[in-house]
Amino acid sequence: MALPKHMRLKGHRTFDYIHKNSIKYYGKLMTFKVARSNPEILSSHKLQETSDNFRVSIAISKKVAKKAVERNKIRRIFQEWLSSNLKIKNNHKPYWLLVNLKIGISLNDKNQLLKEFQNLMNKSGLIK
Repeated sequence: MALPKHMRLKGHRTFDYIHKNSIKYYGKLMTFKVARSNPEILSSHKLQETSDNFRVSIAISKKVAKKAVERNKIRRIFQEWLSSNLKIKNNHKPYWLLVNLKIGISLNDKNQLLKEFQNLMNKSGLIK
């Protein structure tokens, strides 16, 4: 199950904003960039009513996994975890999250990826 549309990030200005204004959390397998939401950036996407809510983008480079099928599989694992573990009360948190997987990681151990994802979500304070 993919993330609902109201939870995804889009637009190059959004990502520029996150890269410049984020707090970074580093793990062995991935990095998190967490920035305070900026609803004005999303105004061109006509997402006014939910633009201040928690939003996520999961970026997986071709250098991590050559095949799009593999990248999408990993993305779906994270999205499924978010949709099942993110409570409605956390959805109002005014933060945007960019998840980047590191190059050269082993994609065979999905449990290890998910465990680190969960640890970084806790460490960043996005979930309690």
